[in-house]
Amino acid sequence: MKRRFWYWLLILPFIATLYPPFYAHHDPVLLGFPFFYLYQLIWVVLAAIVVGIVLIAAGDRRDV
Repeated sequence: MKRRFWYWLLILPFIATLYPPFYAHHDPVLLGFPFFYLYQLIWVVLAAIVVGIVLIAAGDRRDV
């Protein structure tokens, strides 16, 4: 049961990118990239981190 709690974290990247009007802005610009692209790129990295956390926290289930 404790493992299931960690799987709920996997919904965070989905929710954060679900509503584009929230982050569909041109400004601010960083290194020539508009905020829209930066926001999505940041969530790609954060999603990988979240998946890693869930994998470690939920434990190894290779025996199933």
